[in-house]
Amino acid sequence: MKKTIIAVFSLALVSIFASSQGNLVDSFREEGQGERSSEAGFAEEEFRLGVHSYYRGNYNEAILEFEKALSYLPGENRILEWLGKSYYMAGVEGEALRQWDMARQQDWGGLLLPNKIEIVGDRRVTDTEYGFTQRYTEAGSYSNVNGKTLIYSHPISSLPNPDGSIWVVAYGSNELLHYDVNGVVLDRVRGLEGFDRPMDIIRLSSGHLLVSECAGNRLSELEPTGKLVKHMGKKGRGVGELIGPQYLAEDSQGNIYVTDYGNYRVVVFDQDGNGLFSFGKKDDEFAGFKSPTGIAVWQDRVFVADSVRGGVYEFDRSGNYKGILVEEGTLKKAEAMKCWGNYLIIADLNRVLTVDVYTGAVFENASSGNGKTQITSAVPDRNGNLIVTDFKANEIYVMSKMSELIGGFFVQIERVHSDSFPKVTLELKVENRKRQPIVGLGEGNFLITEGKRPVSGMQLVGSANNNTFADVTMIIDRSYAMRDYEEQVNTAVREIAASMEGKGSVQIVSASSVPTPEFTGSPADLSNFSVRALKEPYASNCAIDLAMRLAANGLVNAEKKRAIIYISSGEVSDVAFNNYSLSDLAAFMNNNSVSFNTILMNNAAPAAEIGYITDNTMGESYYVYRPEGLSSVMKDILAIPSGVYILTYTSSLSTDFGRRYLPVEVEAYLLSRSGRDETGYFAPLQ
Repeated sequence: MKKTIIAVFSLALVSIFASSQGNLVDSFREEGQGERSSEAGFAEEEFRLGVHSYYRGNYNEAILEFEKALSYLPGENRILEWLGKSYYMAGVEGEALRQWDMARQQDWGGLLLPNKIEIVGDRRVTDTEYGFTQRYTEAGSYSNVNGKTLIYSHPISSLPNPDGSIWVVAYGSNELLHYDVNGVVLDRVRGLEGFDRPMDIIRLSSGHLLVSECAGNRLSELEPTGKLVKHMGKKGRGVGELIGPQYLAEDSQGNIYVTDYGNYRVVVFDQDGNGLFSFGKKDDEFAGFKSPTGIAVWQDRVFVADSVRGGVYEFDRSGNYKGILVEEGTLKKAEAMKCWGNYLIIADLNRVLTVDVYTGAVFENASSGNGKTQITSAVPDRNGNLIVTDFKANEIYVMSKMSELIGGFFVQIERVHSDSFPKVTLELKVENRKRQPIVGLGEGNFLITEGKRPVSGMQLVGSANNNTFADVTMIIDRSYAMRDYEEQVNTAVREIAASMEGKGSVQIVSASSVPTPEFTGSPADLSNFSVRALKEPYASNCAIDLAMRLAANGLVNAEKKRAIIYISSGEVSDVAFNNYSLSDLAAFMNNNSVSFNTILMNNAAPAAEIGYITDNTMGESYYVYRPEGLSSVMKDILAIPSGVYILTYTSSLSTDFGRRYLPVEVEAYLLSRSGRDETGYFAPLQ
């Protein structure tokens, strides 16, 4: 009887592990070392438990179970791969790479594992200017014809949407076109009265759209769906009047700036559409515009391009001339100019340029050649591409970084839910090589296979990018420096909780010498929060890293949009990060889609350690006394893109009563880019 049981375990383990040359189980069987079959059985059970722990988000537990499995079968490739996956999700990327490399050296994983090692190793190096000074090349285009049917005429500008789709302004056909990420037209907007040569489109702080109409001599404010709200301006040369309005921008106060081509100036409206003033005429300090085109507002510095003078000029919000950013004669024929991080992105005849707002340094990102071309706008979309409109060529180009086209997407199957087998649910994340999420994908962008055979009944049932609420953990700094800010902490917690409108859940963690969970529940229960109710006392040495780790760990199984909000003076002690490195903390948050945000009691830069975590986890920093308050913090968190998708399918595999390792592979496609991942799971035991 004992031999029979051992044989069953051994055969089951072969079904799990026997897919790689040099497999240790195979070598044991060939050598006839039957006395090791029991250890193979123990390894199989620990491996199965490890897989289940991994999919429950218990990564530390999974690491222990895979380590136990390796103690029975040292060097087994599939266990090494899963141990690496567990270390990766736990944020210990260096150890993950070591485990994967051990498996790779034994020719395990085909081309997929070396690609994963390369991407994870490459993006551990911080590159804050990724994209701004990179070369782009065409990855696809949205044609203006479908057979003999005209789709649009003379595209002139575009606007990216948070869901990955874009609005495109068609000057020739007097309309707005709403495209999804695959280049499919979702909607057309022509306006109640019809657009009259629309030029530019921006999204206002209210969420509404604003379109300039060059021949109509007006601006049209639209709802997000494209429904007309009102017009601004009229033909003329007075305050709030226009002749040939072109490009648009908005400042932090909601004031609207438009380049008034026919009057050689910039006209400024308030957020209600009332004309305020204009600027750009010749005076003692400024020579005056000859042909103002692109305009952008960056941190309330107003930049305007002149297509004749070939330079970019800076003004303040009141229209006072401050100096020249890009020397005259540098640009050939500048058109639209938009903000892109700490850069301006300019469409310049046949080139796409970026300009450093601090130094004025110019870099060429892309070129359309010397043929029939006139690039009028270039904007970064939600997925890290550039959407480029070519007015003369009548084309809309999607341009990507060359490294992205070659390397493709980084696809990770993060969870497999098999409790309702044969119905299987996958949670997967799609990113580019630099952790930027890929959003807006549809069902047709995915292919699921089992052992390379397509599955049946595949459906895309959710995208985390569309979630309208988030789960949050607030870490409250309990250092002595915070004793003077108790009322500010109370206000911050109450205001953020109120802005959640009862949706999602909140945890509070005290960051003292020992981090302590203080509260878990609905944000509505924090309306009367008092910092004096916290159990942990103030301390001289607070373990900030342990508090971050505790907070992030509590969010691993939370809603797919999730964030940490750290309420602090911004100071840290010498022992604040003695337990975890900054890179491991940032990796743990990034790999589990947790952003780290700070509410600072002082209007100054936080300690370098806090700044590093914030900058490297898609987070933001806020001053507790900022004029607009803290109610928009949750809005900013919800606006962070997420590349997590949920798909379901029906499996056709035999489970062997829940002991067989069942393979599944997923490929994600978008235009000329793709990525792939493969994993396995166990059905419930029977």
